[in-house]
Amino acid sequence: MLENTVGVQDSPRETLRTGTPLIRLENISKIFKGKGLEAHALSGLHLEIHRGEYLSISGPSGCGKSTLLSILGLLDMPTSGSYFLDGEHVQNLTQVYYAGLRGRKIGFIFQNFNLIGDLNVFQNVELPLTYQGIKPGLRRERVEEALVKVGMQDRAMHHPTQLSGGQQQRAAVARALVTGAEIILADEPTGNLDSKHGEAIMDLLSRFNQEGTTICLVTHDSRYGDYALRKVEMLDGAIVKDASMDAGGARV
Repeated sequence: MLENTVGVQDSPRETLRTGTPLIRLENISKIFKGKGLEAHALSGLHLEIHRGEYLSISGPSGCGKSTLLSILGLLDMPTSGSYFLDGEHVQNLTQVYYAGLRGRKIGFIFQNFNLIGDLNVFQNVELPLTYQGIKPGLRRERVEEALVKVGMQDRAMHHPTQLSGGQQQRAAVARALVTGAEIILADEPTGNLDSKHGEAIMDLLSRFNQEGTTICLVTHDSRYGDYALRKVEMLDGAIVKDASMDAGGARV
């Protein structure tokens, strides 16, 4: 049974959960088929994410977290159900259209950084803007601003192999921010970092959320899930708990 413990008046973020959701999933299912077998990754899932929220998604391995994040990021489509992004139904459209939506609205942070080894930090961060056809002068301004935000301006000309894991992830965060995306989807962003660098990345995400960016974090580590102000727990492809937290981490 779904446990919904979201407060009505008490939550410091309650005012954000009004109006049209930035993301709304209705009765989402995802079935993977192969060799006569079916794997139900998601089953009848409902989820709303409003602008300015910071939510974590957790659950045991195989519960559907990564599948859900792929659907949220338009990297995969559900087998059934409806997905609305900023009020727009975004299913059965072209891959070119999805790429444009991702470029405008969604930033990604991955566990493995996904930086291109042949490019330096500046070029890695600049890449999404290049795909968008933004002019070089404006690209430079936006990349420099993003690097300053993550404290990597002095590593702009370094290549990934010249950086620590924490520095690589900071560069990846800058790449997610540089497009001005409304929502950042972070898939185990601390998974390859020690606790010191992991906490530094989480502090960055918290700061960006305070500045208005919507954050959706997938994590198996409860320490990092505690940074979120809303916790969603999954089991067997469904949401089994959805609770908002106050600034001190208490459920409201």
